[in-house]
Amino acid sequence: MHWRLFATLAETAGEDRVPVEDAETVGDALNALLATHPALEDEVLADGDLVEHVRLLHEGEDPFAAGDGLDTPVSTNDELALFPPVSGG
Repeated sequence: MHWRLFATLAETAGEDRVPVEDAETVGDALNALLATHPALEDEVLADGDLVEHVRLLHEGEDPFAAGDGLDTPVSTNDELALFPPVSGG
């Protein structure tokens, strides 16, 4: 599976696509992402929880609305995505 990072998150990580191995849940995959790119932690977590303004998607769906949140199971070919707040027009 892999993460797609957008805008400032991709800039912070220095890449927009990050592969993840050996994750069973969205939370495991997020932990793996933060282990390889610790600078992202301040941008996506507050007190150990995902910050409200960052959007997380699993296979194009919000796992908090359509699944079990960070406990949502993941598979080898899944795509996960993180979006920071976006503004403009």
